[in-house]
Amino acid sequence: MQAAPRHTSPRDLSGLWTNATLTPLERPPGFNGLVTTEAAAADFEKRRPAEFLASGSEGVGARESEFWELGTRMTRVRGEIRTSIIIDPRDGKLPYSEAGRRLLATAAAGMLAATEGPEVRPSPERCLMGGGGASGVPMFAANYNANYLFVQTADHLAIWSEMGGSVRIIPLTKRSPLPPHIRPWMGDSASHWEGNTLVVETRNFNPAESHKIPAPIYVSQDAVVTERFTRLSPMEVLYDFSVDDPKPFTRPWRGEGIFRASKGPMFESACHEGNYSLPGILAGARREEGAGRRAESQ
Repeated sequence: MQAAPRHTSPRDLSGLWTNATLTPLERPPGFNGLVTTEAAAADFEKRRPAEFLASGSEGVGARESEFWELGTRMTRVRGEIRTSIIIDPRDGKLPYSEAGRRLLATAAAGMLAATEGPEVRPSPERCLMGGGGASGVPMFAANYNANYLFVQTADHLAIWSEMGGSVRIIPLTKRSPLPPHIRPWMGDSASHWEGNTLVVETRNFNPAESHKIPAPIYVSQDAVVTERFTRLSPMEVLYDFSVDDPKPFTRPWRGEGIFRASKGPMFESACHEGNYSLPGILAGARREEGAGRRAESQ
């Protein structure tokens, strides 16, 4: 998929974009504030890829693999070099409560233990959503496949994510909200324009998508997420988002990132065709259960 035509209207978000960046969601050690210098950024950009690769586990598909695409630079917003995507709280950290950390830990443990069938496995593992929340709400930066095709019509904005291959459809005209018991993977979105900024409010999230595996991010089914898309130029869209979610967090929090024009191409995410992990996990669980039954009978 090649890049879509880029229009000059500030209210037209159409185009092929990437949010790949070396700036983490949370501020890493060594930075004291939201903004840093060119010299400090150059040092971080030089060592960040090696640190990222060294931080993962070993094995096929782990951090030593070649498919990672972290970007090459830290995020720059209106000339400021950002040390974290999170801009509020000021420390650049997710404001988890103790209850929220327990929710995250429980969700992570449940992800590893659940083997009753494919329905209980995480959505990225089932090829339904992109890992790390890359194709969810908010749209967190992916560590690979970080391309997004925005197609805007008179009444909808469609966002096709290369990570997972999912399509998010945001209505641009007023409509009735979904009832509380209907909870799409990406929630229920409503939008309006404030000047040249598209403001999107999303709620009614699916509880199975709360933990953005494998990242340490938890956005509960009761969250209200407000996103703001502002086209700064033909080459950049400012992405501002806030998360109001008292279940895991002590306070609302906010982040900013940039979608930069991408040359492409954007590839199909043929997840199902190569998804050997899911049947392998379930088959391994059945093998262990069989071994346990045999041991009990002896």
